[in-house]
Amino acid sequence: MSKLILAIESSCDETAMSLIRSEEDADYFQIEVLSNAVASQIDIHKKWGGVFPELASRAHLEAMIPVLEEAMGSNQQSGIRYQPEKLKTESWQLTAVDAIAVTAGPGLVGSLLMGVETANILANLHKKPLIPVNHLEGHIYAAFAKQNKFNIPKSDIFPILALVVSGGHTSLILMKDHLKYEVVGQTIDDAAGEAFDKVSKLMELGYPGGPIIEKLAQSGNENAYKLPIGIKDQADFSFSGLKTAVLYLTKDVRTGEKIEYNKADLAASFQKIVVDTLILKTKKAIDKYNPSSVILSGGVSANSYLRKRFSRELASKFLPEEMIIIPPKNLSTDNAVGIAIAGALKQDSANFVVADPNLKI
Repeated sequence: MSKLILAIESSCDETAMSLIRSEEDADYFQIEVLSNAVASQIDIHKKWGGVFPELASRAHLEAMIPVLEEAMGSNQQSGIRYQPEKLKTESWQLTAVDAIAVTAGPGLVGSLLMGVETANILANLHKKPLIPVNHLEGHIYAAFAKQNKFNIPKSDIFPILALVVSGGHTSLILMKDHLKYEVVGQTIDDAAGEAFDKVSKLMELGYPGGPIIEKLAQSGNENAYKLPIGIKDQADFSFSGLKTAVLYLTKDVRTGEKIEYNKADLAASFQKIVVDTLILKTKKAIDKYNPSSVILSGGVSANSYLRKRFSRELASKFLPEEMIIIPPKNLSTDNAVGIAIAGALKQDSANFVVADPNLKI
C-alpha cells in the first residue's frame, strides 16, 4: 500500500520539508521523493561566524509556511497543489498525507521547537500520526536517496557502520537492522564541521568554514604543516587539540600578534588531518565490527576531498565499492528527505505521539 509522508526538519539553520511516497514488499522499501524544499540561513549567520540561535529560531518561524507551500505544491506528480483560496478549508490538501515526520532532536532547542510545534499543529488539525525522528537517523537514511526513485533493501546490507559527520555531530553508529542503532564512537569535544568553522574563523576566512577551506586547500600543500590526530587509540573523536594547534600557528598567544603563514597550505594540512582522523577511526571500527556496508553522511560528507579518499581507501581494502553508501551532495547537508524516509520506516508503529526535543539515539 502506498503512503505519503510529509517531513519537517529544523534542527539548526535550514528549514526543510519533503514529501515522499513509500511502499514496501518482502525485500525492499520502495521510496519516491516527490519534493525537497530547503530554506537556508547562511546569509543571516555569516556576520557572526556561526549560527546565532535566536536569529535561527526567528528565521525558521518566517520560513515555515513558504517552505510548506513549496513542499506541498511544487510537484505535479504528488497530486497535491497549494491553493491559497482553500487555505482555511483544506490547508494545502494535507488530508492526503498519511503521516507527518519531524526532527525531534538533537539540535538547537529553539530551532527544533519551530519544527516540532508546526508538525504538532498540522498533525492534530488533520488527525495524522506524528512521527518523531532523530536528526542523525535522517542523515543516515538520506544516504540511500541517490535518485528520486530508489529501493532500500530490508536485509543483505547489515550490519551497517554509519559515519555521521556534521557541524554538530561526529559519530560512528552501528546498525544491525533498520532503526536499530548503537553508538560505537563519537566526539568528546568539537564536531568535525564545528572544527572547520572555528579554524576558518581563526584564519579569518569566513563562514561557513567547510566549503571555504575546501576551496582554498585545492591550491595548498597538505603536508606543509604537521598537525595532531586526537586520541588515536580510542574509538571516540577529538578535534579541540587540532583547533588549538592551528591557533598556535596563526597567532602568538602570549602577545596576541599574528604569525605569518601560508593560508592555502594550512587549509590543506588541516583538511587532510581531519579526513585522516575520520578514515582512521572508520577503519578501526570496520576491523572490530565487520560491517557489510558503510555509510558516510552529514554535512561534512559534502567535502569532495573526504568523499574521494573515503571511497578509495575503504574500497581498496575493506569493502566492495557498491557497499560504500554516500548521499548526493545536496542531501549531505540538513534536509527533510532522510527524515521522511526514516519516518516512513517507522510509520506502522506511529500513533499520535508528541515529539520530544530531547530524543536521542
